[in-house]
Amino acid sequence: MGDMQEKNLNTISFEACQELDARDSLGQFRSQFDLPEHTCYLDGNSLGALPKATLPRVQQVVQQEWGRDLISSWNKHGWWDAQQRVGDKIALIIGAGPGEVLVADSTSVNLFKTVAAALQLNPGKVVVSERANFPTDLYMLEGLIKHLGRGYKLRLVDSPEDLFEAIDSDVSVAVLTHVSYRTGCMLDMAATTAHAHARGALVVWDLAHSAGAVHVDLTGADVDFAVGCGYKFLNGGPGAPAFLYVAKRLQDKVQQPLTGWFGHAKPFAFEPSFEAAPGIQRFQCGTPPIISLAALEVGVDLMLQAPLPAIRDKSVALGCLFWRLMEQECSQLGFRLASPAAPAQRGSQICFAHPEGYAIMQALIELGVVGDFRAPDILRFGFAPLYVRYVDVWEAVQGLKLVMQERLWDQPVHRKRAAVT
Repeated sequence: MGDMQEKNLNTISFEACQELDARDSLGQFRSQFDLPEHTCYLDGNSLGALPKATLPRVQQVVQQEWGRDLISSWNKHGWWDAQQRVGDKIALIIGAGPGEVLVADSTSVNLFKTVAAALQLNPGKVVVSERANFPTDLYMLEGLIKHLGRGYKLRLVDSPEDLFEAIDSDVSVAVLTHVSYRTGCMLDMAATTAHAHARGALVVWDLAHSAGAVHVDLTGADVDFAVGCGYKFLNGGPGAPAFLYVAKRLQDKVQQPLTGWFGHAKPFAFEPSFEAAPGIQRFQCGTPPIISLAALEVGVDLMLQAPLPAIRDKSVALGCLFWRLMEQECSQLGFRLASPAAPAQRGSQICFAHPEGYAIMQALIELGVVGDFRAPDILRFGFAPLYVRYVDVWEAVQGLKLVMQERLWDQPVHRKRAAVT
């Protein structure tokens, strides 16, 4: 698959894509997903596909565990320790150790918890992030800083190149996204974390577009805190519980602000005041959503069946193929590459900008090629290596070419903005 990374190759054909699929070591995983026929799904970076094993597992939880065993399932079926159990599995995917990852709440809530904990541990006055960060991260930072009311300042940088200069000795915490939701640009986690540590700052990483798609080594990069979601490349389903990471060296030094009963050292003692549980468990809050946790665990277990290096290799190969086919088929159709050109600098998505991006994407979806749009002009195409084929990439580019050549996008119905884009 490395041949797809070379820019100056001969013209790519549909048959060449079929040959790549025939040699794909991950090809057998596609059959384990329930994908609709005649649909080319390139939006797994927004919502992962449904594993076939999810429905029977959820039915088991609902009918047997909840329906028959009722409340005894907290002990009998491992409901009580599900957040830790699934967290330890995700740890294997993101380069963390046992007891360092917890499944809980949403990414936004986990960001609030981890940033608050970091500020308590390192109480400076400046928090650094990127202006192009996913908006909810910035919203949560604004809300936290307003809540603390202690003169904290949010310093936003306009490009990744400005980060090192912005993280100076005044900075307490840097809150950064490993892979940009908008462009797929991937930051150097190890170098950035080392730079922050050298200046006395802690780092909270958002792994929403990283976990299950690119190589992540939280231990090797000496990361302090991280958060991420379960519904993208981990295929946990819409609104799946998120996860958080806290380095073991920090766990008993910090206290997160949402001190709910699941984070209590003795939750069933029902004491009137809070005593934090040891380790990562103190980052739990309220009662976990067991049905959603069960669905997420199916997706994580499926991911763990695949060699992580092979996942990244195929991710890179799919992205390079898409870019080359766009150059081959659509170079004169007004698209501008919005992702980094170098494969090592981007996650598992390729983004192109076009002034009519929204309408183009709606027309493309009508043809059965599903990507998505991000304002103001970005068309995003995500490559989930477990189920995206090389022929899917071919068909996606051919569909995009047809949309442009036939001006299929230029219809009022495609310009009308839906609530979710």
